[in-house]
Amino acid sequence: MAELVTPDVRYQRSFLEAMDEFIAEGRRGDNSMVGHRLGAFGEQWHTAEGFAEYVAFEIADGLADTPRPADRVPSTNLWWVEGEEYLGRIAVRHRLNDFLRALGGHIGYDIRRSRRREGHATAMLRAALPRAHALGIDPALITCDTTNVASRRVIEACGGRLEDERSGKLRFWVPTA
Repeated sequence: MAELVTPDVRYQRSFLEAMDEFIAEGRRGDNSMVGHRLGAFGEQWHTAEGFAEYVAFEIADGLADTPRPADRVPSTNLWWVEGEEYLGRIAVRHRLNDFLRALGGHIGYDIRRSRRREGHATAMLRAALPRAHALGIDPALITCDTTNVASRRVIEACGGRLEDERSGKLRFWVPTA
């Protein structure tokens, strides 16, 4: 059974396989968290030391006192795994800035291509909502591209109510409790 876990070096092999899937679909350097991580860290993931540094970065990103650019907010980053297999990731952003309020939302997630259409995104989002609630977020803003029917279904299955569309993004409010 899949579960949310704190990023850990033990998933390196499966994580790299998943990143290869994201690269194959053109995600390196796109405007998503996976795209950003591929561009910023992808070259260092193949060594044990480099991957450990990346895992430490992911964990530290959730700490309020971690130095970060002014346009970034603390984000609890969790991985969705089944046994030793990395299936995807979800980020719970602790607060909204102007960009997140308009387009990004409190929560962003990705499931590797080979494990999509198995219910993982919905289960992962449901598992993350209590974590958002524990951070004082209720409801959570979650967005998706207007063309991403699968993500819209995930958000709606978790109780999301459509507020509006802005710049090609649908904005939903999802209860966390």
